[in-house]
Amino acid sequence: MAWYAYCIGEKPAFPELARHRKPVPMESVLGISGNQVFLYPASDLAVIVSEHNPAETLNQKSGVDHARVIADCFQHSTVLPFRFGTVFHDDESLRKSIRSNQRQFQGNIDKLRGKTEMHLKIFVDDCCAHALERHVPAEGVGREFLGNLRENAARTRERQTRARAVSFQMHRLFMPLDEEVSCRITESGKMVLDIAHLIDRKYVERYQNKFASTSATIRECQMQVSGPWPPYHFVHRLTRSAAHAQAASHAPAPVAAPLGIPQAIPAMA
Repeated sequence: MAWYAYCIGEKPAFPELARHRKPVPMESVLGISGNQVFLYPASDLAVIVSEHNPAETLNQKSGVDHARVIADCFQHSTVLPFRFGTVFHDDESLRKSIRSNQRQFQGNIDKLRGKTEMHLKIFVDDCCAHALERHVPAEGVGREFLGNLRENAARTRERQTRARAVSFQMHRLFMPLDEEVSCRITESGKMVLDIAHLIDRKYVERYQNKFASTSATIRECQMQVSGPWPPYHFVHRLTRSAAHAQAASHAPAPVAAPLGIPQAIPAMA
């Protein structure tokens, strides 16, 4: 039987697993395609899964269902989300993956316990919008070609400086435990900063109040907030760091490392 994997949680957070060694249904929780969700015990961890037909095609609704199940489990436990579309072909492959990476998974849960992710989206008028970037033909030569290169490079540096200034301002105002920042330019000529902040769950209300006062006073930016979310970005960071360390020591990388974010976050443009 194939298992579709949503996330890893803490076994003690689910009392129904206390006396069971086999998968236990989660009451009132349905996964992709309306399938029953199960708690799969694995030592001190619980893997949240549902039965899966490998021939079934995953679509956009499947992605929404994937995130919904993770969010529901996050109400009970620290979670490590799996990347959307992670499937274990049978019980043995699931157990082997968890067993071989248990120390890493448990360590990541310990680091993220009691924490949550808040997400800021900030729209800033492009400081270079007044000057249209020139296309520099590959075959261009001479003074005009070099001048265009310098102008485009200067605009890129100016945008990056502006983006860093805004992200630093947000860091100083919200004082997160950790953060992930990315930036892009929209077709309408605005810069969009996507900022993920890691905070203690007990301070969510304080964070939301700070957002309300900040968005009312900062006129040069439009701001949106969402969350609390499972710590998607920071699971990614922890797993990525572990993978680099394993590569350096020539050790095998995790078979199915928990990764994932609610939506794609573009890099600096």
